[in-house]
Amino acid sequence: MTSDQIVVTLAGLAGVAWVNWYFFVAGRGAVVAAETAGGGPQRVRIEVKGGYSPAVVRVRAGQPVRLEFHRNETSSCTEEVVLPDFGIRTYLPAHETTSIGITPAVGSYEFTCGMGMVRGKIVAEEE
Repeated sequence: MTSDQIVVTLAGLAGVAWVNWYFFVAGRGAVVAAETAGGGPQRVRIEVKGGYSPAVVRVRAGQPVRLEFHRNETSSCTEEVVLPDFGIRTYLPAHETTSIGITPAVGSYEFTCGMGMVRGKIVAEEE
């Protein structure tokens, strides 16, 4: 291999590593759902704009949860949210908030866009 080929190969590997970090690791800090006064459902607002923010939500297992998806874009990729473990597939109108209610058992549950490219996770833990 010539030195040019080595440089191009290393640059390509660095690019692949960056793309994987950006889409699968960066910005994945978990947010704990807020408790509602008076025993209402746990609530969390999830911004939808090129991805989900927060992408990881922690909730108390066995308690109702209200996920409030605010879609702040018009990209066709994020016009649906799918929670396959709960049998939910919901349209998200642009620039509006759509609420989805679930009651998860202990475990980890994925939510995605309609095409499965944008992903998030709900982690339900015991108290």
